[in-house]
Amino acid sequence: MFTGIVEELGEITAVENLGDASRFRLRGPVVTEGAKHGDSIAVNGVCLTVVDHEGDEFTADVMAETLNRSSLGALAVGSRVNLERPTAVGTRLGGHIVQGHVDGTGEVLERKPSEHWEIVKISLPADLSRYVVEKGSITVDGISLTVVDAGPDYFTVSLIPTTLALTTLGLKQPGDPVNLEVDVIAKYVERLMASQGAGR
Repeated sequence: MFTGIVEELGEITAVENLGDASRFRLRGPVVTEGAKHGDSIAVNGVCLTVVDHEGDEFTADVMAETLNRSSLGALAVGSRVNLERPTAVGTRLGGHIVQGHVDGTGEVLERKPSEHWEIVKISLPADLSRYVVEKGSITVDGISLTVVDAGPDYFTVSLIPTTLALTTLGLKQPGDPVNLEVDVIAKYVERLMASQGAGR
């Protein structure tokens, strides 16, 4: 489990095409400290497993399902990525409950800068819109954010200077894809309500 509080802005240093999968090598001095084979690291909100670790770099295999369902397939050498290690038991939950299981992708539609923050509008797939509510939580490229406005096919978030400086959302431009993970609690509630309705 993750919290959506990005620990560092990492970089893709190599991409190997394996046919039905890809192997990424990523640089991240913070998240690789103490890392070992089998550990989980969230990359732009996608939970990946460490295959190998050397110095401040690690490799991770990304299967076709993940490449098709997320924006990781668009990454190339030099791409910057948000990195986060799983939360440890007993630590503060700074963001919200994030699984690292991407529900779909959106696209940055527009950016509106102001003096102290920036409003970013992101497209929302129709099948995810029912889970996104004003002042609710959503994960964008692994970043825990609060929804400002929720429309039928879009939502907006307000980004503080820290988020702009330390995550990929400071770099994304209109047209760029982003990974989306909706609040898992909403999905569980929907499933439970549907099963209760069927029982009646």
